[in-house]
Amino acid sequence: MLFGLSGNCRFFLYGQPADMRKGFDGLRGLVINKLGQNPLSGDIFIFFNRTRTLIKILMWDQTGFAIWHKRLEQGTFEMPKIEKQENSIEITRQKLILILEGISLKNIHSRKRFTVEKGSGIVQK
Repeated sequence: MLFGLSGNCRFFLYGQPADMRKGFDGLRGLVINKLGQNPLSGDIFIFFNRTRTLIKILMWDQTGFAIWHKRLEQGTFEMPKIEKQENSIEITRQKLILILEGISLKNIHSRKRFTVEKGSGIVQK
C-alpha cells in the first residue's frame, strides 16, 4: 500500500497510456505539457501503461521528486472513465486506493462527507 498519501493533496490521473520508461524528468514533462499542472505543487500525478498492468505515481515532497511504481502479476488496473477531450481527471485518494487494490469502481457509491477543497473555500460533497 502507499506510504501516507495525505487527503490534503489533489490526485490527477493522466488519461492516455504513458511510456513507463519515463523517469522523473519525463513524467514531470507530461505533468507540465499534457496535464497543464505544476509538478512542484505537492499534488499527486498518476500514470498507467497501455495494458494497465503498470502504474507510476509522481509526487513532490518539498525536497525532491519521488516515484512510486507497481507492476501487476495478474489482471489490470481499472481506469476511471475519462472524456476523449480531457487529458486527465482529478480523483480522490479513496478512488486511487480502490484502483490499487483491484476493487471495481462501477458500483461504488460514496456517502455525503464534509470536505475542504485546496485553494478554495469550504465545500460539502
